[in-house]
Amino acid sequence: MSILAGREKIHAPRKRRRSARGLVVIVHRYCGLATAVFLAIAGITGSVLAYNSELEKLLSPQLFANPQPGPPLDFATLADRAAVLVPEGRVTAVEWTESDRMLVGFVPRIDRVTGRAFRLGFTQFFIDPWTGKETGRRIRGDLSQGIVNLMPFLYSVHWTLGAGNTGQWIMGLVAVIWTIDCFIAFYLTLPRGRGNFMLRWKYAWQVKWCASAFRVNFDLHRASGLWTWPFLIIFAWSSVMMNIRPWYEHVMAALFDYQRPMVVYLTNAQPNERPRLDWHAAIEVGQKLMAEQAHLHGFIAGEPLELAYSSATGAYSYEVRGSHDVFERAPKGGSTRVTFDGNTGELRVLSQPTGERIGNTIESWLYALHMARVFGRAYQAFVCVLGLICGLLPISGVYIWWRKRGVRERQARQMMKRRAQAVPAILGEPSEGLPLR
Repeated sequence: MSILAGREKIHAPRKRRRSARGLVVIVHRYCGLATAVFLAIAGITGSVLAYNSELEKLLSPQLFANPQPGPPLDFATLADRAAVLVPEGRVTAVEWTESDRMLVGFVPRIDRVTGRAFRLGFTQFFIDPWTGKETGRRIRGDLSQGIVNLMPFLYSVHWTLGAGNTGQWIMGLVAVIWTIDCFIAFYLTLPRGRGNFMLRWKYAWQVKWCASAFRVNFDLHRASGLWTWPFLIIFAWSSVMMNIRPWYEHVMAALFDYQRPMVVYLTNAQPNERPRLDWHAAIEVGQKLMAEQAHLHGFIAGEPLELAYSSATGAYSYEVRGSHDVFERAPKGGSTRVTFDGNTGELRVLSQPTGERIGNTIESWLYALHMARVFGRAYQAFVCVLGLICGLLPISGVYIWWRKRGVRERQARQMMKRRAQAVPAILGEPSEGLPLR
């Protein structure tokens, strides 16, 4: 009986008590494995998209205008000319997307014969701001149209894996895991035990280049994550902002003074397909209201960026570059806007990117930092490199897991072999009589 008990004791698996840090390591491991492929895709495409505007101009120069002497045509005139060029559509917006490119938004009109909406055959329509002539149209991201859609396609892959709403949710969940894992990874770099904390922690920031390939990879994984950690958090959380807005807005509203953009958008919303104000009247009202709000709130209103109409809310929005804006390059994003009634011209709301609520100011900075639109060309180059780091970090993490997994499996096999060899000694039998696997 005692012999059998001894045999069972040998073959019984050891129950190792995992420390809290050990459990955190496991969480970090599986967070990394779950998100590795997606983060690699997002990082590498994001590195390219840091120069999206420049590459767009290189690959599809026909969509950009040649600046002419004198001011460009106003939004209303451009809306009228675009409407003539696309009679099957109704103009909804005229906006500067770059300093030399103008985008006109359309929705299809209803065909009176069939009762169905016309098929416009495009999702983006570009017009020369100085001449009012069409410069091009495309179905955004459709590679069948050629290289003109390469950058929009990369943008779609970066944002949604090119899989629409499903891909957007997948990348949003990846961003949530990434955000949490950033804090977990930071904790794991902290030294254990007693002693001079900073003296021991400094090794986590360094790479031992003379060590083995595995050690160099491990050090690079840890050190590059530490040196870029603040920006990894910014890019992770801003990815949540762009992909799963309800979750992002819930957290921001809980932590900061924050107003949800949809609340602003729906303020006094009254659906209206046919506003009394046409484009010419709307631009006059927009300019007047913007001047009044600039004087009242103490900001400087600069060049106009967009005039748009939403039939869902029955309101026009007029956007300019203001002195409280964050974006430095490319007009689009983070701009100052007045929204007013499409029938009466009455002001509904003024929106500023900074200076009103801390939560919304943070959001404006998240957009600008993520899209590399601040701090000049140096930061743009940094974002390009950071994208590569974001792409390589999960790959190096998978390599670390694979190597350690191999070591654990070899150790387990050796342990089983030693245990199997130890059984005959306990039973009083020669070990050669037992086959070993």
